[in-house]
Amino acid sequence: MCIKSILRIPYCASLTATVLIVAGVANVALGQSPSPQSSDVGKFNGPGACAASSCHGGVQPKNTTRILQNEFSIWAAQDKHARAYTVLSNPVSLRMGRMLQPPVEQPNKSPKCLACHVLFVPENLRATTFKLDDGVSCENCHGPAAGWLGYHTTKDWQYETAVNKLGMYDARDLVKRTEQCLTCHVGTADKQVDHEMIAAGHPDLTFELDSFSAAMPRHWKTNRESNTPWFGVQEWAVGQAVQLNKSLQRVSRRALSSNWPEYAELDCFACHHSLTAPADSWRLTTTAYYQGRRAGVPAWNASRYVVFRYFAEVVDPKAAEQMEKELDHLALQFAKWDRPNEISSTALSAASTVDQLAQQIRTQRYDPDLTARIMLKIVGNGETIANSGERTAEQATMAIDSLFIAYTANTKLPNEAELRAAIKTLFSQLQNPSAYNAVQFRAQLLKVQALLPHSSQAANRLR
Repeated sequence: MCIKSILRIPYCASLTATVLIVAGVANVALGQSPSPQSSDVGKFNGPGACAASSCHGGVQPKNTTRILQNEFSIWAAQDKHARAYTVLSNPVSLRMGRMLQPPVEQPNKSPKCLACHVLFVPENLRATTFKLDDGVSCENCHGPAAGWLGYHTTKDWQYETAVNKLGMYDARDLVKRTEQCLTCHVGTADKQVDHEMIAAGHPDLTFELDSFSAAMPRHWKTNRESNTPWFGVQEWAVGQAVQLNKSLQRVSRRALSSNWPEYAELDCFACHHSLTAPADSWRLTTTAYYQGRRAGVPAWNASRYVVFRYFAEVVDPKAAEQMEKELDHLALQFAKWDRPNEISSTALSAASTVDQLAQQIRTQRYDPDLTARIMLKIVGNGETIANSGERTAEQATMAIDSLFIAYTANTKLPNEAELRAAIKTLFSQLQNPSAYNAVQFRAQLLKVQALLPHSSQAANRLR
């Protein structure tokens, strides 16, 4: 984002809110009736209304207030979401647009691209201060601000009132927060990254709530809502469940579409991997790699499931068993392709089971023992994870990293530096995805396993 955009509106948010709300009333009075979506909660203002130093545009965080008051500054200066629009004009995006059929000559004007790279709302929902070039901004996550902007600056404002009556999105709820992220990071019926787009150069869609939130970086205080030191573990767990649920819903939709089979639902690197001599290929020397499918048939991308299931087994063994049956069956159906209706039905049924787990996970009690048990569960099943491919290895690495960070934030480990270095080595093995080697990744997981805390309580429950 350019400096002019950052400094566009230098006055107080409460004044801005008053102006925008009055303007919205004036529009209605002039006969410019808002759509049903905007009639109750108002329009989208753009991020400038949050930019004042007395609101969210401060340089340094404040510890004496409920909020940091530098949220806008972090987003504008450090968050890639703020530059989501500008990347549509870079050489890679322009080349990608030309490769698509039909070609997209100007990605920064194409609804297909703008759907996720900006706050893409109908023109009748845009206030006069709204600009597309702000990228993915405040109201993408917090909802249209005209209804609650002025209200939320008052002394006695209530979050529930802003959410239930004034159009603010409930980003404090981890399930709803993840669902909002996944509208782009997994997709919806109207927003999707398909195999054609990936082949043209668009990154594959991967997601992990806790890791991605840390990388933004966060512009909010963590743990404010739950008041638990183990909030990071809960964030990881809820994110895993919700992304699996939404991914399965996507499979169900796509299986019934005219574009089925959709190769973006497969493990990319089952096909796109470096070739070696057969005697040196871990895929050809690992008997479990083609288990349940014919050699040469690409596998379903089960990365969002393989890691999560180890947590589900601890939280609700019965629901986890049901989920495992449904998803193992789905993987077998993917190996055949010829019954899309059955694939859709199985995916939707599994999504319902996962949703039940998600609702339980949001109220689960998190502590050091649970965190250690999950880390041990993941590394203890390293062979299955490693042989499931690069995407699963990536999910496992992000999970171990998130859980390790949460654990060491609350519990002192004498070998913390050594363990951190071992996890960093896991990440290094993912730098060249097509050259991923399951044997090497498994060996590094064993090193991590040897360094993890093995409390007697956690170890006994694993037996």
